[in-house]
Amino acid sequence: MDAPTSGDEPQSTQEIAAARPDHRAARTPSLIVGIVALVVVALSIYYLLRPEPLLVQGEVDATRLDIAARVDGRVKEIPAERGQNVAANAVLVRIDNPETVAKQEQVKAAKAVADAQLANIMVGTRVEVVAARKAEMDRAQAALVLAQKTFDRTHTLTEQGNAPQARLDQVTDALHETERAVDQARSAYEQAVNGYTKEERAIAKANVEKAEADIQSVQSIIDQLVVYAPVASQVYQRNVEPGEYVSPGVPLVTLINLADVWVHFDLREDLIKGLKVGDKFDVRIPALNDRSVTVEVKLIAAKGEYASWRATRASGDFDLRTFSIRAYPVQPVPELRPGMSAYLDWRSRQ
Repeated sequence: MDAPTSGDEPQSTQEIAAARPDHRAARTPSLIVGIVALVVVALSIYYLLRPEPLLVQGEVDATRLDIAARVDGRVKEIPAERGQNVAANAVLVRIDNPETVAKQEQVKAAKAVADAQLANIMVGTRVEVVAARKAEMDRAQAALVLAQKTFDRTHTLTEQGNAPQARLDQVTDALHETERAVDQARSAYEQAVNGYTKEERAIAKANVEKAEADIQSVQSIIDQLVVYAPVASQVYQRNVEPGEYVSPGVPLVTLINLADVWVHFDLREDLIKGLKVGDKFDVRIPALNDRSVTVEVKLIAAKGEYASWRATRASGDFDLRTFSIRAYPVQPVPELRPGMSAYLDWRSRQ
């Protein structure tokens, strides 16, 4: 058998070296497939074993003020527009009530009469009235002197038998009437000199005070014809339009106080285990491009019961009540508006 030549050995070595890379190249796809399979299995196990997210949705809310009038009338003007930011004491609604304005003029006139009466009483009796009362008293006294002389003469004649008894009775009655007239004239004169009594002065002052109180009462009603904003806020809704007739207590404008904004959640009681006032967590606001906002719990309150509390199962499960959670933003967020939605994963909120 012939021995191989020296030229054949290198050729066999090259063939063996060329075959090895082909074998490694055949193993590479298998490794890639195995790695992908392991990743898929790992991800599947992770998604199967991890707890499902518990998304809780809330709503942004704010303090709302229903502004009503205390008087009736027709809406004259509404300077505030929907969505407008108004300052404290800004005019919201003007109401027209002609009857109240006319009543104001009436009570002012009554006040003027009461003032005049009080001034007349405080000045006292006029000098002319005192002089007239003095003249009436003097005339009554003169008439008394004449009646007394007539009585004396008639009495003498009657005793002498020269005058009938009837004549004496007449002059006696005339004398008594004249004496009463003198007393009346003297009283009138003294009243004119002394002026009004303290009781009459008190009555006149009371009439003035009553008139002032009536003016203040009507003025308070007129002041209520203009409705002002109690705090700086935003006009959320206008419930009336110019020309409409409104009654006391009917809301005219609804305001929202954007300085007092919170996020409201309604949660079952089994979800609030461990939750307490002062806890902080992040919520996302879809209306603000899914912005994250940190809020702090400041109220946990049970909502009203609408069914009797009873066991739902014999094993001891019970109806779960709903609690109202109010969480306020830690930092002011001017863009927040009532009605915006807020959500978070309740299980991973910490």
